[in-house]
Amino acid sequence: MIDELDLGFDEPERGQKGRHRRGFVRKRNGKSGGRGKTVLALLLALVLLGGIGGGAFYGFDRVQSYFVTPDYDGAGTGEVTVEIKQGALIADMADALYSAGVVKSSKAFIEAAAENSRSKNIQPGTYKLRKQMSGAHAVTALLDLKNKIVNGITIPEGRTAKNVYKLLSEKTDIPVKEFETAAKDPLALGVPDWWFKRSDGKKVKPSIEGFLYPDTYEIPPKATAESILKLMVDNFLSVTGQMEFADRVQKERGGITPYEALVVASLAQAEAGNKDDLGKVARVAYNRVYGEFPCGCLEMDVTVNYYLEATGQQTKASKDMTPADLDNPKNPYNRKLKGLVPTPINNPGKEAMAGAMDPPPGKWLFFVAIDKQGHSAFADTYEQHQRNEAKAREAGII
Repeated sequence: MIDELDLGFDEPERGQKGRHRRGFVRKRNGKSGGRGKTVLALLLALVLLGGIGGGAFYGFDRVQSYFVTPDYDGAGTGEVTVEIKQGALIADMADALYSAGVVKSSKAFIEAAAENSRSKNIQPGTYKLRKQMSGAHAVTALLDLKNKIVNGITIPEGRTAKNVYKLLSEKTDIPVKEFETAAKDPLALGVPDWWFKRSDGKKVKPSIEGFLYPDTYEIPPKATAESILKLMVDNFLSVTGQMEFADRVQKERGGITPYEALVVASLAQAEAGNKDDLGKVARVAYNRVYGEFPCGCLEMDVTVNYYLEATGQQTKASKDMTPADLDNPKNPYNRKLKGLVPTPINNPGKEAMAGAMDPPPGKWLFFVAIDKQGHSAFADTYEQHQRNEAKAREAGII
């Protein structure tokens, strides 16, 4: 009789107020029960109850799934593309693979990745995979770069948003106009609204300029202008988050906002001829706007060129700029206007942002390139600057 079988369903111990503790089996004759005994008992019970119908076996299958990870066998069939996003964790990858029908369960991939020490080397990007792969085969496939769809584009540091759209359009055949349209709402692209704050009282009109992080990107198939720009903004937020850029600026830069520091980073990116000078150029910008500089203005020609490019005009070398170019009252990026310009003037890289976040100490107000490697000489006074200019002329730099 069935009621004579020990099925492992023991009564609760006294003192437990009628509740079973999960996973608890009362000891018998000094021996403890376990999950294996419970499963065996269930199997025996369901076999004996087979006369009831197939539903009993279905019930056992469901119980068994709690103890056995659902997984496919083999390398799978067919073809499917899966995107592994920048910064994705193993669990994120598992969810993407499960949603695409690659693995039978997220857990199957997670367990296989835990058993493969190389799984930490899986790169972001889009992969050609198969459906119904075992977790282990899926891990191996993601580690094989032959399965990665290469559609990469490198965005150099210091390019304006307008120039970035052109580069992206050439690579993707998406019209520049679509990038311009998508960029009109930086908040919709993921830029938090707190970024668009200034301490100098100047009104901020949200712009995507500065937030399109320069890097090499894998463009997913069927990408849109909006999805590509979101990818770049996500990267910006990830990099600045790792740097603690916003927190450190607010704590260490005397009350200026992260947005103002981003403007300074873009100025340094445009003006410094060598990465060694990025922090020093940032310091000059701070000193001119917030220090002893008589006009409290930037007086940097790169802001003039930004306006020329933005308005569809030809950019110019400093020596070719006219007085009207240098001091155009209609130009909101006029080099003689007090304070920082309205927005960043390009999309700076990590080193430029680091220089603006933590510039070296110095009272420099002037700088000039002095060698063909782009290094500059910095000066506190105009007299020192004139001597540096003479050295630059002797070296044939200016």
